[in-house]
Amino acid sequence: MPNRIELTESSMKDNALILSGSAAELEGEIKATGQMLVDSDNFAFVYVLEYKQAFYYAILQEQVWPQVNNALESDMPVYISIGSRTIELTGIHEELSYLLGNIKDNANYGEEMEKKVIDAFL
Repeated sequence: MPNRIELTESSMKDNALILSGSAAELEGEIKATGQMLVDSDNFAFVYVLEYKQAFYYAILQEQVWPQVNNALESDMPVYISIGSRTIELTGIHEELSYLLGNIKDNANYGEEMEKKVIDAFL
């Protein structure tokens, strides 16, 4: 998956969750798409961003899942920090809830992914 932004750190600011990690500064407009994917091979959730007629993939690594779950349960907004910018991940609550419902009791994602999701979110 090219154009990856690995989100491995989290912090709280103004009652919002801020995820950050390795990312180069991106010039120009970055749009949140409201779409998520599952990377069951790498035990991650992927939020899709649009940037200059291409997609960037914000990878929510397993180590930030507890904080993301807190945000989900509290209906707290979630943002990512890319360089000097902060972008809201619109629709993350709905998308993630949908994916979590699909992963539970579904062997298509692999037993280990299902177990990790249940342990972290359900």
